[in-house]
Amino acid sequence: MDTHLGKLQQALSTAIGGMSAEQLSWHPAGKWCAAEVLEHLYLTYTGTVKGFERVTAAGKSLATTPTFSQRLQTLVVLGLGYLPEGRKAPAVAQPRGLPQEQVVSGVFPAIGQMDEIITRCEKALGSGKKLLDHPILGPLTAKQWRKFHLVHGLHHAKQIQRLRSARSSA
Repeated sequence: MDTHLGKLQQALSTAIGGMSAEQLSWHPAGKWCAAEVLEHLYLTYTGTVKGFERVTAAGKSLATTPTFSQRLQTLVVLGLGYLPEGRKAPAVAQPRGLPQEQVVSGVFPAIGQMDEIITRCEKALGSGKKLLDHPILGPLTAKQWRKFHLVHGLHHAKQIQRLRSARSSA
């Protein structure tokens, strides 16, 4: 597995390790619970897999030309490793109420599927080539997609750890 995605799996495993169903579903008013955060991540991973399946089916890059704003956002997120707080998730990545068990058992295999298809597309089309558009950051290479998922996942792993701490002291 790619090192970025391996680190992602480790961070998420640490964040949710040993959490009960009750702990996973606890949340402060107006905030996502840990299970919803995991569902959001799960949806981003399965969405990335679907996007790369379209690349595979087309046999070519589906990336567009980046805007100035996308280049700037990509620099902040991928160059600096900083994901700004408070941005609303795209509708396709917002929790829908999937069963907690499905999300917890499916999130790690989804990372593996994502790694496999990104690697396949990268080998077929080129490692430095923009392959697919991210809904906010625009066109990304395979390496950038992996880094995005690491930065994004670490951001949410910290949220889960904060929820854990808040639940323990509540």
